[in-house]
This record gives sequence, C-alpha cells and structure tokens, in this order.
Amino acid sequence: MAELHVEHIARQYPTRDKPLVVLRDISFELTCGENVAILGPSGSGKSTLLSIIGALEPPSGGHVVLDGQDPATLSEPELAVFRNRKIGFVFQDHYLLPQCSVLENVLVPTVAAGPTSPETVERAQMLLDRVGLSDRLNHRPAELSGGERQRVALARALIQTPLLLLADEPTGNLDRATASRVGELLLELQQQEQTMLIVVTHSPRLADMMARRLELNDGLLNEG
Repeated sequence: MAELHVEHIARQYPTRDKPLVVLRDISFELTCGENVAILGPSGSGKSTLLSIIGALEPPSGGHVVLDGQDPATLSEPELAVFRNRKIGFVFQDHYLLPQCSVLENVLVPTVAAGPTSPETVERAQMLLDRVGLSDRLNHRPAELSGGERQRVALARALIQTPLLLLADEPTGNLDRATASRVGELLLELQQQEQTMLIVVTHSPRLADMMARRLELNDGLLNEG
C-alpha cells in the first residue's frame, strides 16, 4: 500500500537581514484512500508546503517520501516522470489550454509517454463522464462555465491514476453552490480512485468534507 511521509520539512528564504522562515518542522503521514485539509491564514506557507510535497520546490530541511521514493534524490528527467506518474495537481486556476478541446486537455499529461492509447482515451472519457461533462468532450474551455473548467482540471489531474492528489484552493474562484459541487466531486473521485488527497483551502466548508483537518500557523502544523 502506497504511503506519503512528510518528515520534518523546513523552508526558509534568504533576505538581506535574516532568513525568512516559512515552515519550521512539518511532519505527517497519509496512506491510500486518506484525505486531509490544510488551513491557515494567507502567507502562512500552505502553498509552499504543497509545492514541496508535490516536488515542485525543494525543502530547506527534511524529506518527503512518496511510495518509498524521495524525489530529492532523483535527476531532473526522473523527477519529471515521478511527478507525471505519481502526483496529480488541481490549482485555483484551471490552466486549461484554450486551443484544445475538453478531451484533449484531460489527455495532456499522457502525451509525454508517446502516442495516446485507446485505453487512455477511454479512461479520459470515463473521468469526464464521472464529473458530468460527457456532453462537452469537443468544447473549448471558453465555452465552459468556471465550475465546468475546474471539473475538467480535476479529470486531468486523475488521468494518470496518481497516488497523490494535491489541490490548492480548488474552489477559490467559484461561487458557493458551484464550490460545494466541485468539493463533493473532488472527494467522491478521491474515494473511488483510492488516491491520497491533500487540500489547501481557506474554505471551512471544503475543509469539513475531509476526514482530517490540519492548521498551519507560524510555520508549524497542528491538528485542527
């Protein structure tokens, strides 16, 4: 069973005066099928922590181990494959390619491995059906509502069957009703796929949907 181990993560940035300490000593674990929300005030380091866990940014200290691998030990090409195969990202902005159809956007993470197989296309269609967009396969992002675009982004994040799904303010740009629906879909798909899920959010409603709730303050993470 795949596991995530976040071990004593610290992150600081040099300044002219003294180092700016953002994260001090962050540790927690997740296993397949588990989910957690991380809350905290703006500037508390939530997105920085998510970037470190997602191998987008190195820590100043500590380690992240996903499925027995520490991404810090990988070469750049190996790291790109590691992120592509094992981690799915959902951001506040959907980052869909405007020139591509809904189906093509979902398939984007798969193109690095070469020609897309019929099985992969079938999985993309299945994911889009599960997020309620089976009738939008050939639409462009500009033809979709904000909630629909975020649902496409969710399907795209899951196309490679990642072990870990990271969501950074996934409902931040949506109205209350749409945010609720996207949050429900996020949790529903995570449970169906049995992936691990970490959600960074300002929304107590979204956080309350998760099984665990952690709060980041003054560089430290505590059970909420």
